[in-house]
Amino acid sequence: MKTNIIDKQQKWLLKKFHTLCGRLGMSTEEKRAMIFDNFGVESSADISINELLTICFALEKQLNPDLQELDRWRKRAMAAIGGYLQATGQQNTCDKIKAIACRASGYDNFNKIPKQRLIDIYYAFKNKQKTFKQ
Repeated sequence: MKTNIIDKQQKWLLKKFHTLCGRLGMSTEEKRAMIFDNFGVESSADISINELLTICFALEKQLNPDLQELDRWRKRAMAAIGGYLQATGQQNTCDKIKAIACRASGYDNFNKIPKQRLIDIYYAFKNKQKTFKQ
């Protein structure tokens, strides 16, 4: 049963991988070269699920530069919150940082927070760090 679910997920990711490559206009030779250079395998079927997730995310970012910008602001907001927690001597885990960002933005999922709210959170926590240090 578990292997059946894994097989379905891998098939779905392979389809997504090939669709993204097609949308980027990659030829078969370019796909093969990318697969061999990054993973040392000849066929996309030999790539693990985690590696497929990683490469699909990278291809999506190439296809949509806004995703890359959003990802940068997510990281900046997390770093600002983490810096504030560290400055105040609190434990900072990834889950705690995301929970604080969600509470501050009013969203229930960290990945759903829009770019402008992430920017606001970033500057708010940078200001909190400055205030606390003074």
